[in-house]
Amino acid sequence: MNLDMPRILVLNAGYEPLGLASVKRAVILVMNGTADVVEESGEFLRTPGQPYPVPSIIRLKRLVRRPPGRLPLNRRNILRRDGYTCQYCGRRGGELTIDHVVPKSRGGRSIWENLVTACRSCNLRKKNRTPEEANMRLARRPMAPRHSLLLVADLPKLPEAWKTYLPDMDH
Repeated sequence: MNLDMPRILVLNAGYEPLGLASVKRAVILVMNGTADVVEESGEFLRTPGQPYPVPSIIRLKRLVRRPPGRLPLNRRNILRRDGYTCQYCGRRGGELTIDHVVPKSRGGRSIWENLVTACRSCNLRKKNRTPEEANMRLARRPMAPRHSLLLVADLPKLPEAWKTYLPDMDH
């Protein structure tokens, strides 16, 4: 078990999702009294004394104020929002780029609603045109993601226990 891999759902004191923590960080938060275990994973850490249950979900005892507004607009979050998939041809992984749906040279802005993940070949094929002009279709219209979507975007499978706290997920 990789103790540094982010895989524990962290909830705020009001049970809203805050982020993911590593096993090591989650266990430390629980052991020092900063957080409570909401759900256990069924796995155990082997310690010299006795096995220690690994949490699946923890809840902080004190409210953490999160600034209002959108998530940071950056390459990593765009790739995560789009599932590391080209929004034109559906190819996953490989050499991915960020494409302006309406090109910058034609007034397209760098906003969530105008940026998509594209493979290098689709980006080159589209050139300085809109998808319609290039006769290319977007898999879906780009939108600003909800915070909880990006929390778990990199997980291959959403743990069943998390679905209660992430109702907008369809993993």
